[in-house]
Amino acid sequence: MKSDFSKKLLHWHKHQNDRKMPWKGERDPYKIWLSEIILQQTRVEQGWQYYERFIQTFPTIIDLAKAPDEKVYKLWEGLGYYSRCKNLLETARVIASNYNGIFPSEYEEIRNLKGIGPYTAAAIVSFAFDKPYAVVDGNVQRILARYFGLTTPTDTGAGKKLYQQLADALLNQKLPALYNQAIMDFGATICKPQNPLCNDCIQRPECVAFAIDQVKALPVKTKMLSKKERWFYYYLVVINKRVYITKRSANDIWENLYEFLLEESANGTLPDFAKSPFLKKVFEKQAFSIVSVSKQFRQQLSHQTINGQFIVVNTNKLPRLMHHFTPVEQGKLSQFAFPGLINKFLVSHPKLMNF
Repeated sequence: MKSDFSKKLLHWHKHQNDRKMPWKGERDPYKIWLSEIILQQTRVEQGWQYYERFIQTFPTIIDLAKAPDEKVYKLWEGLGYYSRCKNLLETARVIASNYNGIFPSEYEEIRNLKGIGPYTAAAIVSFAFDKPYAVVDGNVQRILARYFGLTTPTDTGAGKKLYQQLADALLNQKLPALYNQAIMDFGATICKPQNPLCNDCIQRPECVAFAIDQVKALPVKTKMLSKKERWFYYYLVVINKRVYITKRSANDIWENLYEFLLEESANGTLPDFAKSPFLKKVFEKQAFSIVSVSKQFRQQLSHQTINGQFIVVNTNKLPRLMHHFTPVEQGKLSQFAFPGLINKFLVSHPKLMNF
C-alpha cells in the first residue's frame, strides 16, 4: 500500500498537478526559505505578492541582511505574525556573518537557525539540495490520516512522531523534491480540509477514510485554541500638527510595529475619556482636550479578537511619561509599519492630520 501511494502521487504530480506558484521548482535555498516563512499562517494567494515584492526588493540574502529593520517590517506589513519577520531578519544576518552569505545545506544546521522548524528545514534541504527529508505539515498529516484511517491526534507528541515516521517511510528517496512538492500540492488542491475532491482523487480506491465514510472526521485534533477578546483604546496625542507614536516591544502581538499611546481595558465598557484616570495619569496636571472618538474597529487574529477605538487628544507639550515617543509630521504616518487594526483606522481617516 505504501509503494502504491507514492507511485500514484508522483503520477498525479506529473500528469495532473497544474498548481502554479512563483517559488515552485526553485533551487535557491534563500528563495525557498523566504517562501516558506511567508506561507506560515498565510494563504498562498496572499503570500504570492509579498514573496515577489521581497525578491524584487531583496534579491539575495545579503541584501536582506543589510536592510534596515523598518524597511523590512514595512514590506511585511499586513502579513501578521510579526515574529516571523523578526526571525527572518535575525537568520539572514546570521547567515551573512557566519556563513559568508551562503545558505547552509545540512538539515541540522538549518534547524538551528531562528524561526526554522522541522517542516521548513525539510523543505529547504529537499527542494534546494535534493536531500531525502520528508515534509510534514497540516496538509501531509491530513492526507496520511485519511489514507490510512489514523485516529491518533496530530497535535500530540505521539501523533507528531507517528506522522513523521510514516512520511519518512513513504518518501521517494531518489526524488525527494518532486515527492514533497507533490504531497503538499495534493493536500492543497485534492485532499482539502473542507470539501475534498474525493471523486477526482487518484488515491481513493485505497483510502480508508473514504471507505468507511470518515473523511470529514479526520484528522483528529485534541487541542482547540481558546480565543480571547481584548479592548484597545488608542490615543492620538497631537501637538502642533504632529502625532506621537512608539514601537511595541513587549512580548505580545505586533512586536516591533508602531502604535499610538495605548490603554488596554479589561472589558468593552466605553469610558468617559474626558475624565479618564489613564489620561490623568499620563498628562498629570497638564491640560488636554478630546477632539474626536472613532467608531469601534476589530481585527480577528488566530487566537484572539482585538477591538479598538481611536481618540484624538490635543495638548501643547509632550507629557513626561511619553518622552520615548516619536513625533510624526502631517502626512507621514504611511512611512511606518502599523498593525492591521491601526491601518484600518488610518485608511478610513485620510485627512487625519488636518485638525
